[in-house]
Amino acid sequence: MPLSTAPWPMTSTSLSQEDVPLPLHWGLTTLNRYGNYTAEGAHCQEVGKLNASLRCEFVKKTLDCNNTDGYFSYLHGAFCSFPPQLFPLAIMLYALWLLYLFIILAVTAEKFFCPNLSAISRTLRLSHNVAGVTFLAFGNGAPDVFSAVAAFSDSRTAGLAIGALFGAGVFVTTVVAGGIILVKPFTAASRPFLRDIVFYMCAIFLTFYVLYRGYISLPDVLVYLLLYLAYVLVVVLSTWVYQRMRQRLLLAPSLDEPELLTDAEENTVPTPHDSEYGDEYQPLLPLQHTTWQIMWDGINPVDSRKWRQKRWHWKILKVFKVPIEVLLLLCVPVVDPDKEDHNWQRPLNCLHVITSPLLCLFCLHSGAYACYIIQGGFPMWSLLLLIGVPLSLIIFFTTKNGEPPKYHCIYSFIGFITSALWISAAATEVVNLLRTFGVIFRLSNTVLGLTLLAWGNSIGDFVSDLTLARQGYPRMAFSACFGGIIFNVLIGVGLGCLLQMSPSKTELQLETQGLLVWILAGGLGLSLVFSFVAVPIQCFHLRRVYGMALFFIYVLFLVVALLTEFGVIKQGDTSI
Repeated sequence: MPLSTAPWPMTSTSLSQEDVPLPLHWGLTTLNRYGNYTAEGAHCQEVGKLNASLRCEFVKKTLDCNNTDGYFSYLHGAFCSFPPQLFPLAIMLYALWLLYLFIILAVTAEKFFCPNLSAISRTLRLSHNVAGVTFLAFGNGAPDVFSAVAAFSDSRTAGLAIGALFGAGVFVTTVVAGGIILVKPFTAASRPFLRDIVFYMCAIFLTFYVLYRGYISLPDVLVYLLLYLAYVLVVVLSTWVYQRMRQRLLLAPSLDEPELLTDAEENTVPTPHDSEYGDEYQPLLPLQHTTWQIMWDGINPVDSRKWRQKRWHWKILKVFKVPIEVLLLLCVPVVDPDKEDHNWQRPLNCLHVITSPLLCLFCLHSGAYACYIIQGGFPMWSLLLLIGVPLSLIIFFTTKNGEPPKYHCIYSFIGFITSALWISAAATEVVNLLRTFGVIFRLSNTVLGLTLLAWGNSIGDFVSDLTLARQGYPRMAFSACFGGIIFNVLIGVGLGCLLQMSPSKTELQLETQGLLVWILAGGLGLSLVFSFVAVPIQCFHLRRVYGMALFFIYVLFLVVALLTEFGVIKQGDTSI
């Protein structure tokens, strides 16, 4: 096989054969006249075929290894910043960083994104049902949606988005739902369950059709978004029907009132307004704090009383959360309608006028816009600083500590935008890091999506839903398994593909991973069809046997998927 597929002029400066480093015959990798790699046509996964001493040069010269949107070049760091003998250390550090990125996503969604969405829904006076399937669903599914949008931005990682959405769907509808049933068997609400699972199956089979065709067009994207709009309308209509039925039953007290559950009861969790430590810890008179005390309390994420009561593992996790919580408290405002002052913190909110736009700017396109030069020597970040500082001073001197201004609700929109961009930036890093693991271990993006990305994005659902079940709300938790994830699929695929389209590009090619994608879609379809049949057969009385069957489906699906990834099961084979 020739060393190069592209000839160069045979001059007196041409390299002799013994001057050419070996091996250089993998894939489409070629040599130029100076003995360096060319980037044309070379795939980054070919780096694993080279000798350890040649991998850094390959990563530097190959466009496929450097065409990333993140803040860091993980492949360059793994193969160039660490010597070959310390390569396992680089892998371990990347794994820890991936874990911390998932912590960042969870903290941002739980403490900053979701509260602001709840405040926005109250400001707009939306009903609990509409807010639950729109704003609150967006809050709960933010990591999945932003990860899908980030993955669809590059055709090389589209399989990562598909694997993550389908993998998370299988995980939530089998492991999480089965865990809820094992913790506390219960009777499911028939109408919300049938409604959610029918819409979910429609979304999955639509995605199955798109994958079979190999591309997604603008009409397909519109179908995704319209299907979600239809789901919201059905929720609103079913709530109206329920209210009419309830009024009729109240007017006829002699009849036995059947057990009916509203969507609000299924999808929302009652949150007490009182402190978790009881009213006895509440001061009889409100305390007057100074400006500096308000500032310190606003950026201090550690409650000393809670710290003393919690166990050691909670404290260790809290230590890792503190840096990111302090950063977000300094940059992301949070409006809490349940508090008397709506969480108005005058000095900190004034600082947010400066820090929130700066954080948004540095989150856009990996901070490239922040360094954009205006008028030949004026960076963009300095312009925001010049605007934000005077505005912050005006707000500070025209407001009081204990009295939120009338425009305080605007801070919820600022916090929503800032936290959304922060989540998007973190999700982009997750996608780039998972692609790095795929290159290093020669794994497909689909299998990375259905395992690491799906588990990382779904671990919050697993913990919260099982906690709800233990507290006596298994119906709420079980309904969330099927209702909440509809938003992730329809909006994740629809919005992720729509953002990549333009008037001149109305179709996106989907580079699927062959048999593995069909196993992934088939596993999710099997779990949904099984629940759609098994739950009514049990008359909606869910028992532990059904939970064990869901666990078995997931284990079987995961084993078949991994065997397919490693070539044990191949297309056309009838046995393992």
